[in-house]
Amino acid sequence: MFQPMVSSNSLVLDVQELKTHFYTSEGVGRAVDGVSFEVRRGETLGLVGESGCGKSVTALSILRLVPQPPGRIAGGRILFENRDLLQLSLEEMRRVRGNDISMIFQEPMTSLNPVFTIGEQIAEVYRLHQRKSRREALEASAEMLERVRIPEPKQRLREYPHQLSGGMRQRVMIAMALACDPQVLIADEPTTALDVTVQAQILTLMDQLKREREAAVILITHDLGVIAEVASRVAVMYAGQIVEFSPVEALFESPLHPYTEGLLRSIPRLGRSGEGRLAVIEGNVPNPSRYPSGCRFHPRCPKRFEACSRVEPQLLEQGDGRQVRCLLYQPAE
Repeated sequence: MFQPMVSSNSLVLDVQELKTHFYTSEGVGRAVDGVSFEVRRGETLGLVGESGCGKSVTALSILRLVPQPPGRIAGGRILFENRDLLQLSLEEMRRVRGNDISMIFQEPMTSLNPVFTIGEQIAEVYRLHQRKSRREALEASAEMLERVRIPEPKQRLREYPHQLSGGMRQRVMIAMALACDPQVLIADEPTTALDVTVQAQILTLMDQLKREREAAVILITHDLGVIAEVASRVAVMYAGQIVEFSPVEALFESPLHPYTEGLLRSIPRLGRSGEGRLAVIEGNVPNPSRYPSGCRFHPRCPKRFEACSRVEPQLLEQGDGRQVRCLLYQPAE
């Protein structure tokens, strides 16, 4: 197990009260509803939660890739080196994507174009952002494949996505994302559907490349085991909001929010067979267009009390870099 690097370096990305809504026949879906967080150079911030809680939409919003319609960024600020990305023109934003902020998407087979070779797809990044010639771009692509530990890189440049294994395709996605030395790397479920050995290799690779380039990483996952391996801080999302923010060690030692407690109890552990079945969180993440009143987690919460159904909790500081959105930790009124 490698140790996450906690950086004291400067702030590179500051997301403030981000709101992203989807306008559908069922109503307005508040997929991201007032999310705020900061990321510093050289650190990994984990963004965790169940499917449908708003993690991926948050990432797409940072890059302004939310499909319009039906989606729209309805409010907030996304400050990258003190520039609000929401105020940039489309052309300015295109220069930011891939060059300054890159993203590794969830499924490489749907992100890579099946009719172009690996070399053509990586080289396009260099030609678009760094104006390299075709020959220079292919040479740089081969060097990048070598950096992400792909054997025989020059041969791989001539191959198509379907000719590579799942782990190889994910390494190609990392190579494309890191080609222009971005300052922020967003990784959306980068190890989904990979076996445990390949998953460990990909996480080790991402951590090594982050250290070499001192990039900031936002790691999006539903797997708290992955977060324990690589993140320094964690934001737990539920129903479009951050419900807990904490250093990773403190989160695992003493989770504050009942939802975080439920996520941790659901992690399989060796030697647990005598304890019965895995704990589950009853119910499902609510529909973004029909959030319950009060605390959005209260219908599923084992610690709920009467006020939870009518009072919406705020995200409040708890000391030591921790925040929680729960009435159990807020002053009685």
